[in-house]
Amino acid sequence: MSTLTYKKVFNTFSVDDIDTAFKFYTGILKLDVAKTPMNTLTLNIPGNENGMMIYEKENHEPATFTVLNFVVDNVEAAVDELTARGIVFEQYNSGELKTDKKGISRGQGPVIAWFKDPAGNFISVIES
Repeated sequence: MSTLTYKKVFNTFSVDDIDTAFKFYTGILKLDVAKTPMNTLTLNIPGNENGMMIYEKENHEPATFTVLNFVVDNVEAAVDELTARGIVFEQYNSGELKTDKKGISRGQGPVIAWFKDPAGNFISVIES
């Protein structure tokens, strides 16, 4: 019989500058972000009761995968609003991930669009 009990689970990812990340996640994405005494950020995202931690890493390298997926009712409306806030969406011109001129993929999978945070980490808005 196992005595191992998980109290909670949360995700983390790194950035190269915690202050720049704070400004981006609060100012551009309009998220509830808490600074911690350990010089990290906690993203308090609706539907994610444990939050997500962002930490500064001196030799940060951007993730080559999507670190955050924001589920929205309408990707096109989300892309329009985020573009108006200064977000530039990724453009893909080949394969299953081909995007339109707004950066929206309407291919084989869900309607989705990707952009990067200031540290180069991939984020998406995905329709559900």
